Amino acid sequence: MSGSGGPAVSVSSALPAQEEGMTWWYRWLCRLSGVLGAVSCAISGLFSCITIHPLNIAAGVWMITNAFVLLLCEAPFCCPFIEFANTVAATVDRLRSWQKAVFYCGMAVVPVVISLTLTTLLGNAIAFATGVLYGLSALGKKGDAISYARIQQQKQQADEEKLAGTLEGEL
Repeated sequence: MSGSGGPAVSVSSALPAQEEGMTWWYRWLCRLSGVLGAVSCAISGLFSCITIHPLNIAAGVWMITNAFVLLLCEAPFCCPFIEFANTVAATVDRLRSWQKAVFYCGMAVVPVVISLTLTTLLGNAIAFATGVLYGLSALGKKGDAISYARIQQQKQQADEEKLAGTLEGEL
């Protein structure tokens, strides 16, 4: 039973990324950015916690939590001691790219709002970049110039036909 359920989860979790037109290398770039963002958040969060200012400590704890969530979502194999890691990763993989972008960017902005320091800015930069990469993938591919010119020509012809129809109706 568990053998038949395993592949179905991986196939259904890969569908939204393929539907949105993400290539395999862009998917791996997003995942690598997420892992690097997690490492950056964890290290910067530890440095932020070494202080007597309570807001810096709160920002550091939030950054360490961000690192844990990023690793859990993007690289669940890094968390083998957590039983529900693969379930969380499969659930996050089913989300649309724009939803991931909002989630990751929102997580990265909170510590900066709590305590605006160089450590929080640099520590959350890569995590924020992960959200930006997912956001760019949600926008889709850029169209080529030939297709754009063809669409503009069709619109222009439709406008000319409407104008000709109204002029004929007036005569």
